Amino acid sequence: MEPESLSITPSHIIEYLYCPRYIYFMYVLSIPQHEELYFKAMKGREIHHRKTVVNPEYLRKRIKVISKEVEVYLTGKNLRGIVDEVLFLSDGTASPLDYKYARYNEKIYKTYYTQAHCYAKLIMENYNVEVKKAFLVFIRSKNKVVEFDITEKGIGMIELYINEIAEIIEENRFPRRTSSKSKCLTCTYRNICVK
Repeated sequence: MEPESLSITPSHIIEYLYCPRYIYFMYVLSIPQHEELYFKAMKGREIHHRKTVVNPEYLRKRIKVISKEVEVYLTGKNLRGIVDEVLFLSDGTASPLDYKYARYNEKIYKTYYTQAHCYAKLIMENYNVEVKKAFLVFIRSKNKVVEFDITEKGIGMIELYINEIAEIIEENRFPRRTSSKSKCLTCTYRNICVK
């Protein structure tokens, strides 16, 4: 199913990947998850709000950035989001850069990978420019900058997730739950979710 008027965000996709039922409870039944109760989410929002003030000229020479746009709201055919920074590189490509209130532990988590591919898709659609790489800044590791590749397969997966989320919302379909029962232990919907 191709979403017609639905506008999906990277957060929708990350929630869907955590458990498809998040989408059902939040966007079909309109039951909020009260994310404001979680310290890390709040701290992350604070960091995102302050990052441009704290260190606006962090750009490393090795990235070869010729210009950047900060906190850019982008919309596409069926995706929207705010990119922390859109970097324009000396090779004619562009890249998303995202700040993470986290320590870098030598691993790029699926949520980071997914979010970066969402932003890459938006940048390609809005600027008509190739996106080959994404950058993450890990605040709790002394602002360490990590780069990784943006792939066609990753972009294709974003399109697949958008269609699956659209089906849940537009068809009011109660989806399967996550296969990881450990996620259910801390889920804000655990008291109302049918096992």
